[in-house]
Amino acid sequence: MHKLRYRQIHLDFHTSEAISGIGAAWDKAHWQKTLSDAHVNVVNCFATCHHGWSYYPTMIGMMHPHLDFDLTRAQYDACREIDVAAQLYITVGVNNMVARVHPEWRAVNAGGTYYGWEPSPVKPGFHMLCFGSPYLDYVCDEIKEVATLFPEGAGLWLDIIHKADCCCSWCMDGMAELGLDAEKPADRWKYADIVLDNYYQKTLAAVRSVHPTMPIFQNSGHVQRGERRFFSYVTHLELESLPTWGWGYDHFPMSAKYAKLSGLDFLGMTGKFHTTWGEFGGFKHPNALRYECAAMLAYGGKCSVGDQLHPSGKLDESTYRIIGEAYREVEAKEPWCEDSVNIADIAILSSVAVNPSHPREDPADTGASRVLLEGHFLFDIIDSEMDFAAYKLIILPDDVIVDDALKANLDEYLAAGGKLLLTGKSGLDTEGKPLFDIGAEIAGESEFELDFILPAGGLRPEFVDSPFVVYATYPRIKVTGGESLGEVYDPYFNRTYKHFCSHQHAPARPQASGYDCGVRNGSVMYLPMPIFTLYGSWGAVTYKQFALNCIKQMLGEDISLRSNIPSTARVTLTEQSGEKRYVLHLLHANIITRGESKVQGFGANSKMEVIEDLLPLHDVRVSLNLPKPVERVTLEPQGLELAFSADDGRVELAIDSFKCHQMVVLHTGQA
Repeated sequence: MHKLRYRQIHLDFHTSEAISGIGAAWDKAHWQKTLSDAHVNVVNCFATCHHGWSYYPTMIGMMHPHLDFDLTRAQYDACREIDVAAQLYITVGVNNMVARVHPEWRAVNAGGTYYGWEPSPVKPGFHMLCFGSPYLDYVCDEIKEVATLFPEGAGLWLDIIHKADCCCSWCMDGMAELGLDAEKPADRWKYADIVLDNYYQKTLAAVRSVHPTMPIFQNSGHVQRGERRFFSYVTHLELESLPTWGWGYDHFPMSAKYAKLSGLDFLGMTGKFHTTWGEFGGFKHPNALRYECAAMLAYGGKCSVGDQLHPSGKLDESTYRIIGEAYREVEAKEPWCEDSVNIADIAILSSVAVNPSHPREDPADTGASRVLLEGHFLFDIIDSEMDFAAYKLIILPDDVIVDDALKANLDEYLAAGGKLLLTGKSGLDTEGKPLFDIGAEIAGESEFELDFILPAGGLRPEFVDSPFVVYATYPRIKVTGGESLGEVYDPYFNRTYKHFCSHQHAPARPQASGYDCGVRNGSVMYLPMPIFTLYGSWGAVTYKQFALNCIKQMLGEDISLRSNIPSTARVTLTEQSGEKRYVLHLLHANIITRGESKVQGFGANSKMEVIEDLLPLHDVRVSLNLPKPVERVTLEPQGLELAFSADDGRVELAIDSFKCHQMVVLHTGQA
């Protein structure tokens, strides 16, 4: 496995031909001192950018018209002199210079419009090229050239790898040769898969023809859960996740919990920007970057911070002072993060991973992850090909399609003592019938747009004893041989012009409907409503607490971690078996939403999740059930001994206070 360094910079350099003096302020000594002072040990240096310009003398593309020296080489050599690894960045999916010279290589949709960040020729934006066209040969030649010129580089970073249902002349001919009908969207997407696979194979072969071991990463802005073929075309994973650009602070944990099981080393990629890429003069508060880097460590990753170099070639000192505050802490924490394995009681079987038609983000996965993050459960996110045996409970959130192979694997898991939580349409066949013995019968879809539920006593939200509203239509169930989890109450009627009540929906009828809001039958629990999508969309605490109480009932006493930390805090537990220790990561930040601004160049409105203040948490108590006895506990990297007690297999400890991130190391003396 290719091992990554911890403190990386992704240094964008997308530089217009309308700007002169490119690299005019380049100063090797300033470059080296700035990176060293910021504790940086990897930099992505640009070979080519989205505008299409190269920053080195090239036989394939065109060097920036206002650059008069080899800037890529200057940066590369300057990095290597101070033991900072240099990766080489190549734009791939968009390239405006090539699009102008070869418009026939541009990707075209079925309506005859060019694909791109901005398809109009009179508006600013980058143009998408088609990998099914001869452009792929151009890309492979460029890869070979860069790999040859920089053979000691830390790797190649290929950007904007896309899949499009392109209808350019080459794709139309390719579909015809395979007997695919370009008029059918399904056939176009089938051919898009073929084009993408061919792209991966040829670009990897291009690298390997020059350098048999050079690291390579193919960036699509996301690592798609379930797309396991991708793992064979890269040497590591980089998880792009800029919290302030509408992604939020709970996006990265979801990606990391899947990536950690891929068998590849990975890093998280945030940005120094307040918004997103290309924001000159935008800065997030240093505390935000401290928290984001700490979270990358806690979830098992290395760190990368995105920046954009000024056209003059001079690094911004304010930016690297901010980055340095975070990376100084990362450097001190690295020994307790290397070669770690995540400990998990629960697995979320990703809805995205098993449903090919899903977008890359899904409210069911998002809601389930948030429930477990806020409930401080130890969990992974898995696809259908990963090992189920390690988990005490597997959750199938809301709309997981269970085919024959997955059904067989889940049956084997249940037979070995595992437990399942099914929600919504997960675990139902195409006719809406249960594939597992849930101890209830499905009575069809509800006639109402919403209803109300009153869970059984121990499952109710702690502050509610009345039926609460559920904003969804979902299957009705009647318990037969299982245990009812509570009652459903119907509204008086759906809201129409003929009959409505007050400002929103009608209230609940006084009497229960006779249907059940959930059922448990031994090792299988079924909630008919899409509870995780509901929580992801509505954020109602009643939904979360009902789901958490159901999960707690399924696990019983077999919960590895309990704590009094608030829902805004995050926790992970890892094991470093080679060091004979567990590492408990406690995270907390005061995340607030400020503003909703249009990001120039992207055309989207994004709510900004912002961290400014880092307030301490006091009197933090944690109870852990670990398979190995604990000999001593320390707070790291402070090196302070912490008192603890061990009784009946559980370790109890208390921390007076911590701010942002605290590692609690439990030394076992056993590998």
